[in-house]
Amino acid sequence: MFIGRRKEFAVLEDAYAGKQSAFIPIYGRRRVGKSELILTFFNQKPGIYYLGKMAPAALQIREFLQEAARALDEPLLSSLSVNSWADVFKAVSEKCKPKVKFIIALDEFQWMASASPELPSIIQEYWDRHWQKAGNIVLILCGSFIGFMEREVLGRKSPLFGRRTAQIFLQPFSYLEAAEFHPGWSLMNRAAAYFICGGIPLYLHFFNQAQSVEKNIQDALLDEFGPMFREPEFLLREELRDVENYYAVLTAVAAGHANNQAIAAQTGIPERSLHYYIQQLTNIGHIGRRRPLTGSKPNPKQVRYTIEDPLLRFWFRFVFPNLSFIQQMGPPQALQARIRPELPAYFGLCFERLCRQALPFIYEREGVTAAFEIGEYWDKDIQIDVVGLRDDHWTDLGECKWGPVKSYKVLLSELERKIAAFPNPRGATIGKRIFLRKKPEDNARLDSDVLWYGLDELYGKK
Repeated sequence: MFIGRRKEFAVLEDAYAGKQSAFIPIYGRRRVGKSELILTFFNQKPGIYYLGKMAPAALQIREFLQEAARALDEPLLSSLSVNSWADVFKAVSEKCKPKVKFIIALDEFQWMASASPELPSIIQEYWDRHWQKAGNIVLILCGSFIGFMEREVLGRKSPLFGRRTAQIFLQPFSYLEAAEFHPGWSLMNRAAAYFICGGIPLYLHFFNQAQSVEKNIQDALLDEFGPMFREPEFLLREELRDVENYYAVLTAVAAGHANNQAIAAQTGIPERSLHYYIQQLTNIGHIGRRRPLTGSKPNPKQVRYTIEDPLLRFWFRFVFPNLSFIQQMGPPQALQARIRPELPAYFGLCFERLCRQALPFIYEREGVTAAFEIGEYWDKDIQIDVVGLRDDHWTDLGECKWGPVKSYKVLLSELERKIAAFPNPRGATIGKRIFLRKKPEDNARLDSDVLWYGLDELYGKK
């Protein structure tokens, strides 16, 4: 079953149904489902899907022609003697039916371009002179290296700049879409799976809903033969060199060391050198910079670094620091001794993120039309989990609690204390929101000014 991606499919289907040729770059991080999107879009449509690889250009040309021979039912194409991509595209185009849309999808385009640096220029020339005018070609260039795609396909210095008719930057699923992967689980378990797998479809598929979340952690992440045990290593080694210092930075941030001074002290990397590693991790989307959100100009010194990818965040928090223990004692003991005691607090931090992600959906249900910015606030005295800064002179402040609530009145008092300490430089009206796993039944009697949300509300079940 293919989940989600309705907007992306609409872009592709509109291009296929149109009267003009289309050129659509598709890019996004690994495992996000780009290839599956393209293959599902094909669905009996005529076209060539070719997966690039780290291989010589001659081999890739030969394999592409073999795919073309099958797609066009032209066996002689597979034995065609050509040495350049220009000749390949010419031969394929001559065999295409003039008034029938034909898809040419080049997946993992970065590997093809690595073996044939001239390929973007060849595609540009063939697009300008032939495919665009023919009106029957849907050209898809797909890549997993975001920097490469933005630079070599979409960038101003690329030969292909300005020629795309659409583009798809494929993002991980939202927490709402991720929940569709495990319909048999409770909302609490679906949220927990999202805290670990994020919105990456492959990782969500690895979590078996016939088992508990903890058993899935044990089997998929702690077992050396599990599908996610080495996944972060593969991701990082594919994009970075000399990964040891990057591992140190990510381990420090995962453990809660959130600023330059703390990371430098934890890793032993001098602060003057640390900037390079953090910048590289930021460029590929693994590290994010956060500042307190108030509506006034942020203080550049008030920055917290966070790991943006949920799997990396979990892996560097629990798996990488405990590799020796896992190898010696085994996954069940590692889960019991090193992970289970800290999961509730860890899930609490993840729940805060989910609540910030939920606020735009809440605004949509409430009919809010003003532009907004969502984040958090902190200073030396308080931490406000959710801040919704709206352009209609309204600011929402929210408290999140994943664990059991002993006293709702105490929770309300804590929120009021934080609201009183919030700077509110705009003088905006303050909205009060509290996010829990389960909303109290008698919340109307607790405080009429506070909006309460449980997982049912966050997932749109109520």
